[in-house]
Amino acid sequence: MSAPDTSYRQYLYPEVVARVKNLELIAKFIVEGFLVGLHKSPFHGFSVEFSEHRQYMPGDNIRDIDWKVYGRTDRFYIKQYEEETNLKAYILLDVSGSMGYSSHNITKLQYATYLAAALAYILIKQRDAVGLGLFADKLLKFLPPKSATSYLKFLFQTLEQASPLPVKTSVSDTLHLMAEQIKRRGLIIILSEFLYEDADKILEGIRHFRYYNHEVLVFNILDPRDWFFDFSDEITFVDMESGDEIKTQPYFIRQDYRNLVESFYKTLRTGCHNMQVDFQNIFTREPFDKALIRFLLKRQRLM
Repeated sequence: MSAPDTSYRQYLYPEVVARVKNLELIAKFIVEGFLVGLHKSPFHGFSVEFSEHRQYMPGDNIRDIDWKVYGRTDRFYIKQYEEETNLKAYILLDVSGSMGYSSHNITKLQYATYLAAALAYILIKQRDAVGLGLFADKLLKFLPPKSATSYLKFLFQTLEQASPLPVKTSVSDTLHLMAEQIKRRGLIIILSEFLYEDADKILEGIRHFRYYNHEVLVFNILDPRDWFFDFSDEITFVDMESGDEIKTQPYFIRQDYRNLVESFYKTLRTGCHNMQVDFQNIFTREPFDKALIRFLLKRQRLM
């Protein structure tokens, strides 16, 4: 017996994915690579099925039974139609100026875009409905949730057109606005790095979703230097959102910077935990399976 093909695993690494120019292919490669790895990981028990059928339940119309499937399996299955959905998910993507930063080949926005595309691909292939919101200082674009496979094309087109804008982030305002617009309980997936806003304001925005019983999953997208601040020599920092500049010697402020950043994210993480919200730091050099595992854990609890 030949060994299983694991070549897809390479597409879990962002710098490999970045060589592919088509976002639909990127999403497919990431998900296929993830599924290959899943079978060899401690999480191999997860069921990630992209089925167009579901088991017959009492009350279903017998005219919808797929008799060909019955002939093969001796079980009753219902053909799922495009409008059927198990869950409504909303991916909220930060496209503010700071998301354009990179200390290597992948910006935070690129990484977040690839991850958003992979999440949308998994959700729709599982017959969940997916919506997409792009935001910076305000909500810039919103695609309502749909579960049709053909909808992926519009989601990918919108993600491909996303670019970092030279404006300040306003995560909390966007979260409050979206929480008021989305009444039906669903899964809210937020991709940002949050650094430019007060932690308590961000938590209030997340709490607004929880008030309406939404489940929330937060991916905090970070460049390694956002956290480790491993700059050397005298350097001029330019704020990518305001344009302000400051010249300094990183060595003398590194520890104070690290303390502030760690305190900021500890406040966010603790606040999210207290609201039963999943909060995950994701670095742009990390493979995508870390985020996808966290997503599957969340999705499994909603089933």
